[in-house]
Amino acid sequence: MSASQTSPATPVPAEDEPTLLVKIFGKDRPGITAGLFDTLAAYAVDVVDIEQIVTRGRITLCVLVTAPEGGGNAEGDLRATVHSWAESMRLQAEIISGRGDNRPRGTGRSHVTVLGHPLTAESTAAIAARITGTGGNIDRIFRLAKYPVTAVEFAVSGAETETLRTALALEAHSRGVDVAVVAAGLQRRAQRLIVMDVDSTLIQDEVIELFAAHAGCEAEVAEVTARAMRGELDFEESLHARVALLAGLDESVVDKVRAEVRLTPGARTLIRTLKRLGYQVGVVSGGFTQVTDDLQERLGLDFASANTLEIVDGRLTGRVTGEIVDRAGKARLLRRFAAEAGVPLAQTVAIGDGANDLDMLNAAGLGVAFNAKPVVRQAAHTAVNVPFLDTVLYLLGVTREEVEAARTHE
Repeated sequence: MSASQTSPATPVPAEDEPTLLVKIFGKDRPGITAGLFDTLAAYAVDVVDIEQIVTRGRITLCVLVTAPEGGGNAEGDLRATVHSWAESMRLQAEIISGRGDNRPRGTGRSHVTVLGHPLTAESTAAIAARITGTGGNIDRIFRLAKYPVTAVEFAVSGAETETLRTALALEAHSRGVDVAVVAAGLQRRAQRLIVMDVDSTLIQDEVIELFAAHAGCEAEVAEVTARAMRGELDFEESLHARVALLAGLDESVVDKVRAEVRLTPGARTLIRTLKRLGYQVGVVSGGFTQVTDDLQERLGLDFASANTLEIVDGRLTGRVTGEIVDRAGKARLLRRFAAEAGVPLAQTVAIGDGANDLDMLNAAGLGVAFNAKPVVRQAAHTAVNVPFLDTVLYLLGVTREEVEAARTHE
């Protein structure tokens, strides 16, 4: 098209211009959409809006069109023709007269993702009522996934994102569902950086406890770890105390621990899908580089940082070397990874479970508490309480069908 040419404007009816909402219901089969528009084409109407959905083999097709020229006679003829066509297709039709387009959506737009295992009618009603209670309007609902959890997304307008997030977090906790609220806009589709904790997040284990099992002090270390993750102990102090118990272990234990590490269900799917989407993925850990370096290589991670166990003359000394990766360190590393990746901090997602993840979760654009301790669930932007790490994809608007497509095209 040359610079002097202009494309025709999309028809947008004035508020007082007559329009018709044509609604078709019935058993889905190929050719319904084409057939309806072939029928409407005879009346030279303009298409203003379309919405179609198929649920368990039943189609609902809604088309908003301008009223046909010729007044009431032409409209009456269109109605009769559409009803006749629908009857021939064993469908039901409803045609509603009105004026103008849809009313403008309210300011303040958000995506509300609800995860349930199962998702009950009672919890859905409660979430919807809370949205209404904040002044929000539900403009659209669609399912993101039915496996391994049911995930649905509400497009909401008319309420501020932070207001929605606060209200729905309280409701979600009481109803036993997970809810994430993110602001709508182009930033949701932009390239992102995802940074995860490792122990009890990316993997099912606490690495220091795996080492401790080989030193015969697993129970003692596990108790200190649990208290540190609940925020009852200073992380750095507890780390030094636990690592000291490992002094004297042969360095061959590193390979044994690497072999014992179990990935969290859905971890590979999460990382594979994110990488196919062009996202960058990293891990930060209060654990040890002797394990995270191996995970980085195996999973193709872009970034990894952790503490390092000191090994001298083939044995663990009971000390760590270098800068300690603690609560503040994790947030600092998130910012560093974001700068290296060229991703604004607002476009980062952090995932973790322990108190030492809190600064990182709060610094990220979206902080996800994954099967986390109560203190972490209360402070994070959102919480996921099902044992499948790939459910985080649904919080980003990725559907299960897209996840499976990524797997198929590898």
